[in-house]
Amino acid sequence: MLRSCHTEGLVEAGLDEVGRGCLAGPVVAAAVILPPDYHHSSLTDSKQLSKEQRNALKNEIECEALAWAVAEASHLEIDEINILQASFLAMHRAVAQLRTMPEHLLVDGNRFVPYPLVPHTCITKGDSLFLSIAAASVLAKTYRDELMERLAADFPQYGWATNVGYPTIQHRRALKEHGPTVYHRRSFRLNY
Repeated sequence: MLRSCHTEGLVEAGLDEVGRGCLAGPVVAAAVILPPDYHHSSLTDSKQLSKEQRNALKNEIECEALAWAVAEASHLEIDEINILQASFLAMHRAVAQLRTMPEHLLVDGNRFVPYPLVPHTCITKGDSLFLSIAAASVLAKTYRDELMERLAADFPQYGWATNVGYPTIQHRRALKEHGPTVYHRRSFRLNY
């Protein structure tokens, strides 16, 4: 069972990102502050959930969270500053958009650029350990998947409706045949 908090008594926000390994589209991050007594037996790392489960949880998280925000760093920013720094940028933007400033951040992963005046703890596989990070992973994934599915209408040959920009065989074949779109990350060209 996932834990509700890391430090009792502090207002904590969970942070997670999605889309780092994609060839196209933005990297998206979410920050979520859950009520201290919040529990949900199905909430876990978004990669372990079906699309239907994620969408149902998204609606609940948005209703139940004390505060939540989703932000992105564009494919152009990824190319300019690299994917790791763009991930941190998206996370910082998500924290900045919260209507309540947290006293502590729980960050999924092993690295983070400190957010001004808010201490943080990096937790490897945090989305499998803490509810707020799992909630952030659900919001980030549903937001990014919906975005890529909308873009797929204009670029159906890349398979974004199902691969959401990840380097599947179909996506790589389409890149070889049609070349990159305006949404592809040019700095990832070796991965095409």
